[in-house]
Amino acid sequence: MDDVEGARTFRTPAEAYDRHIDRYSGELARGLISAAGVEPGHRAVDVGCGPGGLTAELAAVLGAERVAAADPSEPYAAACRARVPGARVEVAPAEALPFEDAAFDRALAQLALNFMSDPAVGVGEMRRVTRPGGTVAAAVWDYAGEMTLLRRFWDAAIAEDAAAADHDEGRTMAFCSPGERRGLWSAAGLEDVEVTAGVVGAAYEGFEDMWGPFEAGAGPAGAYAAALPPRRRAALKDGLRRRLGVGAEPFRLSARAWIATGRVA
Repeated sequence: MDDVEGARTFRTPAEAYDRHIDRYSGELARGLISAAGVEPGHRAVDVGCGPGGLTAELAAVLGAERVAAADPSEPYAAACRARVPGARVEVAPAEALPFEDAAFDRALAQLALNFMSDPAVGVGEMRRVTRPGGTVAAAVWDYAGEMTLLRRFWDAAIAEDAAAADHDEGRTMAFCSPGERRGLWSAAGLEDVEVTAGVVGAAYEGFEDMWGPFEAGAGPAGAYAAALPPRRRAALKDGLRRRLGVGAEPFRLSARAWIATGRVA
């Protein structure tokens, strides 16, 4: 059960991530873009782009030729390239972005901050590649509170095995509270720092549609579920179904993220 946290849990196919968290990405991306003040004519970079949910939304506003993206996962970067033809997509970590100083008007990261090996360095790199007066912005789930899917998952996991608390993203993920985010942005030398809530949702055809990506090992929660022996995985599945109170009929879940923005001096 050691291999459940960090970027290494994103080795699953991009399609599994699309069915897991990327369902929320379009709505969340539009909120992040609005909070960052992205406007036609800007150049923007998506840091930790994954399969390209935010990249695609940026391209819809700016045109693909004015958008760049980076992700340390080659499969996810390849998925992003296929999804957003014309965008510059690089395989690189946030801590070593392959872009020139002040190359962009906006640097954004959607659900990537927690998976950086050194978030302070990653935010520093986002600041470096953003022009003076530009904006650095990022969205992170409210793991401990109102990200319904993941909160109910870990509540069900802990009910089955108290040791699952060691993997609970509400406890292990840093920078998922407004105060922590303000501190990180201020420490990076960003000014006019603001943290706001973004509430989005995702639709599911039924419980099995929602559960499938967990079985495939998508994200930290999926990695945890996939590593369980069959009996314990079945118990977790039943516990999650009961906590959500859903079945074979379509349903929708809400999710809250904290969006931090700051201006480059």
